[in-house]
Amino acid sequence: MGSFEESIHANMNTHESEVYTVAPEMPAMFDGMKLAAVATVLYVIVRCLNLKSPTAPPDLTYQDTTLSHFLLKSCPILTKEYIPPLLWGKSGHLQTALYGKLGRVSSPHPFGLRKYLPMQDGATATFDLFEPLADNQSGEDVTMVICPGIGNHSEKHYIRTFVDHSQKQGYRCAVLNHLGALPNIELTSPRMFTYGCTWEFAAMVGFIKKTYPQTKLIVVGFSLGGNIVCKFLGENRTNQERVLCCVSVCQGYSALRAQETFLQWDQCRRFYNFLMADNMKKIILSHRGVLFGVGSTKMVDADLSRLYTATSLMQIDDNIMRKFHGHNSLKEYYEKESCVHYIHNINVPLLLVNSGDDPLVHNSLLTIPRTLAEKKENVVFALTLHGGHLGFFEGAVLFPQPLTWMDKVIVGYANAICQWEKQKPPCQSQGSTMLNLEMRKGNKRERGSLE
Repeated sequence: MGSFEESIHANMNTHESEVYTVAPEMPAMFDGMKLAAVATVLYVIVRCLNLKSPTAPPDLTYQDTTLSHFLLKSCPILTKEYIPPLLWGKSGHLQTALYGKLGRVSSPHPFGLRKYLPMQDGATATFDLFEPLADNQSGEDVTMVICPGIGNHSEKHYIRTFVDHSQKQGYRCAVLNHLGALPNIELTSPRMFTYGCTWEFAAMVGFIKKTYPQTKLIVVGFSLGGNIVCKFLGENRTNQERVLCCVSVCQGYSALRAQETFLQWDQCRRFYNFLMADNMKKIILSHRGVLFGVGSTKMVDADLSRLYTATSLMQIDDNIMRKFHGHNSLKEYYEKESCVHYIHNINVPLLLVNSGDDPLVHNSLLTIPRTLAEKKENVVFALTLHGGHLGFFEGAVLFPQPLTWMDKVIVGYANAICQWEKQKPPCQSQGSTMLNLEMRKGNKRERGSLE
């Protein structure tokens, strides 16, 4: 018995010793797994937020001219480091998402008057007019004619913020409301805004020129609006009369080339395409009575079921948008509505701004403005490292400032142009006229290389 008990006791001691030797290793293993999980999460956060990316001044492409030197000296923000909010501002996706959802941090409410302009085809264009809140530093009467992004209007937060800033700098502002974009304004004809139709913008500009015969114009376009204003100015030389300069921000220049990139999952571009298509469907369906009613001859062959099931802008453009102007194919629609075929005709000072991390504009499209700036003396192309699509938020660590880098750049560039026009001697005005004539001679040669 004694030996049996000793054996059992020995076995128990053995098990106890085993327990004491294994137990300390288990928590250590779990701690290691936790550390690995935390490290993985931190790595993903750093990669997604692009925290290791440096900040830098915009990459500028321009020709070495007296005008370009004056502009860069008078608008120093173009040569200074753009610093987005530290924790999230280096992510193009977050910059774009915050612009899309919040618009701006603290959106003012500028007071404006809504104007209604009847068009020849029965449509009614509308725009909002905002008078300046101070004297312009040039002492001149200057009006900013502004074209917002896709499906946007004067009530959008980013437009209101920019208008308020411009008013305080002495600029009158006229903001086009894209046809069909305002939820409380009914269409008066079976047509709404398209990617490159300039009719409504031209009507607004004509009204401003007629109502204020002494005013000079600063032309501003955001995203799709950038395509429209550049196409408008390049369509006819008379459209550039009394125009001091043009600024285009975050446009894609060629819809035909962009459509291929919008079907790719790179940078989640296919997902953004789906979201924009869903928004376009809502706008179109809100006007279904006018667009697809009995009197709509252009929409007789439009299949509403295809609209409901559309998952991309290209499907909507092919089934609906191109038919407003009678284009026979999607390719024809994109070819004729893109500013890439007209932008080389612009001879007034032109500032083209894009962001390198814009998830909507593929980097391959940026060869268009870069090539243009290399060929034409009136063009400056500014490419920022960060900013997303119409984001360009500035700030220290977490909270962005009310005014964005984009707001400051546009107004700063406009101020510099106004100063240039006021200070330049008459001989330079004559020289610039001759230069414009030479540019027009070379336009036909330039067109092929830009396309």
